Amino acid sequence: MNDSKHIPTDGGQGFAQNLFYALSGQGPSAGVEPSHLAQRTEPRPARKNRGRVDIIRQTAGRGGKVVTVIKGFVGIGLPEKERLAKAMQKACGTGGTVKDGRIEIQGDKRTEVARILAEADFRPVFAGG
Repeated sequence: MNDSKHIPTDGGQGFAQNLFYALSGQGPSAGVEPSHLAQRTEPRPARKNRGRVDIIRQTAGRGGKVVTVIKGFVGIGLPEKERLAKAMQKACGTGGTVKDGRIEIQGDKRTEVARILAEADFRPVFAGG
């Protein structure tokens, strides 16, 4: 066999010729942490899952008008529901209210509402029709 086709791995050649040069501890990267690892100083805190909430599109009993209803909140009080409703109204550019423990937003705004709920660490689920 011709020896010119084989690359020796004994560490005798320079970096350009030896693929294992950097791994031997003698190369330029010995003791230097890769840049993508050096940037991460502390682990990210896990996002708290605040539970599932259902997003429903309703028209019944509303004169044919569409309303987005969000229900199924567990463990939050009326003040936080009002803050969420206010944020949803502002993002959607529509009116809305908190009624019977549910948030009602005027119009079919399910995608915008789901985005806001996901940002608030809820798990939004499109329910119903």
